[in-house]
Amino acid sequence: MAATIHTSNMNRLLSLAFLVSSLSLHSSLAAAEGNQFFELRTYTANEGKLDALHDRFRDHTMKIFERHGMTNLGYWVPQENDKNQLIYLLGFPSREARDQAWQGFSKDPDWRAAYQASIADGRLVKKIDKYFMAKTDYSPAIKTGRTNKDRAFELRTYIATPGNLGHLNARFRDHTVGLFEKHGITNYAYFNLTEGEEGAQETLVYLLAHDSRDAARAAFNSFRVDPKWKAARKASEENAGGSLTIRGGVKSVFMNPTDYSQTN
Repeated sequence: MAATIHTSNMNRLLSLAFLVSSLSLHSSLAAAEGNQFFELRTYTANEGKLDALHDRFRDHTMKIFERHGMTNLGYWVPQENDKNQLIYLLGFPSREARDQAWQGFSKDPDWRAAYQASIADGRLVKKIDKYFMAKTDYSPAIKTGRTNKDRAFELRTYIATPGNLGHLNARFRDHTVGLFEKHGITNYAYFNLTEGEEGAQETLVYLLAHDSRDAARAAFNSFRVDPKWKAARKASEENAGGSLTIRGGVKSVFMNPTDYSQTN
């Protein structure tokens, strides 16, 4: 009888744990889907301070972000990280919500205490770069959640030739996104910079996920020789009167998710 009661209790605990996990995932997905404004931030850490920066995010910053209405979507480090960088993506319902959230965060006593403790031996961050962005109309919904394996993420930035950002978006919408999936490339999210930002009329920023960097290489090799891609590229460039991106206007950074990232 004791063994039966013990098994029954264990089953109840397992069911409760599954329910809590499911509700947490549902809440996280709902929060991600409600975001209309996004901030991509790149922190360049001072020499020898990147691990301390990770500790601060893992132990303090992320929880305080969520308290103030910021949605943590993903945290990554470049695979070739000679600049000691941390790249992360936050979501907000609007630009106004973003500004209010950061104001509340900066005044939060827990953040101030964590910040002061973390810089006792020197500041952790040397430089902060950021993009303010909105999802394109063809971007998939951003999915958060830990998987059973770490993927390689790729951050790609395209600078369109003058007047051709619309053509570039159209090519992605009508052809590229579907062909990526056909060749095993996971579309994570696509963004344009928000109105008023420097480069807003020419910049496309997007994130892909791959099983590995080698898998990415193989997938892109297959994609580039696909007759449908070749035809779509040719037609789009003929329609636009030339290349849709400037010379040297395609940048790619392969990244690994941090151990505390919502998305891996």
